[in-house]
Amino acid sequence: MPEPSAKPTEAGVTMKPGLRDLFWMTVGAAIFLAIILLALHFQNQQNPAAQLAFKAKRIELVERMRLGLASASEAEKSAVMAVTDEDSRTYADQARAATATVEQGRRDLENLLSPGGTEDERDDLAQFSKAFAEFQRIDKELLNLAVRNTNLKAYSLAFGPAAEALREMDDALGRVTAAGGAAGADSLKVTQLADGARIAALRLMTLLPPHIAEESDQKMDELEAAMTKEDQAVRRSLDGLTALVKQSDRGDLAAATSSFGRFTEIRTQIIKLSRENTNVRSLTISLNQKRKVMLICQDNLAAIEQAIQAEPIAGLSNHAPMMPR
Repeated sequence: MPEPSAKPTEAGVTMKPGLRDLFWMTVGAAIFLAIILLALHFQNQQNPAAQLAFKAKRIELVERMRLGLASASEAEKSAVMAVTDEDSRTYADQARAATATVEQGRRDLENLLSPGGTEDERDDLAQFSKAFAEFQRIDKELLNLAVRNTNLKAYSLAFGPAAEALREMDDALGRVTAAGGAAGADSLKVTQLADGARIAALRLMTLLPPHIAEESDQKMDELEAAMTKEDQAVRRSLDGLTALVKQSDRGDLAAATSSFGRFTEIRTQIIKLSRENTNVRSLTISLNQKRKVMLICQDNLAAIEQAIQAEPIAGLSNHAPMMPR
């Protein structure tokens, strides 16, 4: 049988598809395919159940992050207020663990929002990430200070060994005075010098707690200058007693001098610890810088959740979805 030939036109001329026709046919097929794929994608995106589940998952992440922030803050404050190094370290570790949980939630949420979130949600998360980075920086500094407890250690020395050393000095000077020390006018002078040493030592002691509690370096300088004056007054009185006290009573005077020397050594340790000021500094950071950045982080998370809640779901009301249990 003869092969079929191209259909002739009315003029008897055969028409074959040209390159231009093939090009437009290919373009048309591609557009048609893209429309089909887009329609399928759109249909999937409009699936109410899938949208609701996606919304609930993101909201659950945000809620976990908010809870983690609150837990980290509570543990951090416990670390600052703890009275022992062991307790401070325990609470500090809890704070770090809670912060790490928030960071993991932030990453998970970022991964969810990259392909499926709105521009507002991504912007709010970027704001949170910036604030949370500052939160982590402050937290690291604060917790490193809190676990050292230098102010608490200074108080312990001041009201323990230091106070005991001055009590022993006071008792020894009391024995010197009771023994008469010297005869006549010199006896009165001994009493005056002993009382002068005891009073100056007590004044010096009263300057230690304010120094430990002080935040300002300048005021600590002023307190230390006052301590130096009282220290010199004690030493002058003890030197004066050495020239007046009878040989038989010099054992008690030596004991008083030794006790004051031990107090001076302890006082040096107290001032060094007080200067580090870790408890005061950590508490100040907690109540000021940390509190402010904490509020910013919580506001950012609230904005993210609000943006997620505001997403419309086809076929459903705009009410917030119930959180999965």
